[in-house]
Amino acid sequence: MTTAMHGSQVEETDASGAALRDTASGSQTYLPAASARRRRSRRESSQVGSQVFLMLLTIAFLAPVAWAVVSAFKPAVEIIRDPLGFDPSQFTVDNFVAMFGDVPLASGFLNTAVVLVLKGAITMFFAPLAGYAFAKYDFPGKNVLFGTVLLTLMLPTIVLIIPLLLEMKEFGWVNTYQALILPGAIDAFAIFWMRQVISAVPDELLDAARVDGCGEFGIFWRIVVPVIRPGLAGLAVLTVMNIYNDFVWPVVVTTSDTMQTLQVVLSTLAQNISGNTIGADYATITGELLAASSVALVPLLIIFIVLQKHFINGILAGSVKG
Repeated sequence: MTTAMHGSQVEETDASGAALRDTASGSQTYLPAASARRRRSRRESSQVGSQVFLMLLTIAFLAPVAWAVVSAFKPAVEIIRDPLGFDPSQFTVDNFVAMFGDVPLASGFLNTAVVLVLKGAITMFFAPLAGYAFAKYDFPGKNVLFGTVLLTLMLPTIVLIIPLLLEMKEFGWVNTYQALILPGAIDAFAIFWMRQVISAVPDELLDAARVDGCGEFGIFWRIVVPVIRPGLAGLAVLTVMNIYNDFVWPVVVTTSDTMQTLQVVLSTLAQNISGNTIGADYATITGELLAASSVALVPLLIIFIVLQKHFINGILAGSVKG
């Protein structure tokens, strides 16, 4: 045991360095090193528990996807006879060959690609501009207008379908790319997201650019856009996923097979397979359904893997409160 002087106080410590008694105040305080070790051990145990939980959650989400992909390479009969088994010696691509012959998947991919490129470009150009206006400009009625934009987020999609469909009919756009692209191209959530991200950009940067003679659009394009790239990347990933997975509106506004997007094609796979394959049984339909779903999964999987880092950074950037 040692005794240490701290001004008018005398502190006694044991060999482990834990304070035992403050002789100046006459009080005794016990801070054993073992308690610190216990706290550290509890934190480590909590972290391990969280990691195990997240791992189990990941397995629960990925298990059905993995089963679908693996089963797509099994003979159709084996999918029904032994759903959870897989014999590598029975590996086959017959389900994929038959599926491409029975289902117009190529046209679905093409239509989805056209809508994705054009609608995504409109979203990624105009949503940041609107967010920039709400974040960095003051004009009469700004708060009311922004509140109205946010209120549209509360409207269920099903409520808007009939008015939008009637509008498309008046324009003569039913079963056209215009109807697939323009409605919802400038999304309220995208505007809100960009407004939150751009609010974090320092006003001093914009004022310095104005002093240097830069125009308003030049300030946005040369100053704001490079700063908010993580937020733009996050919005791009979400936009791609929303457009790629959109089903309700395309199935309502398209009436011909040539204009159906990928999700609409997938929803009618069973009918197409049954109609194109004489005597198609449940096993055949199931095998081709799994093959088509596996092919449709590939683009999103590639996009998410490539842009995963940007997506996470974008989520964090979008969480900044303006």
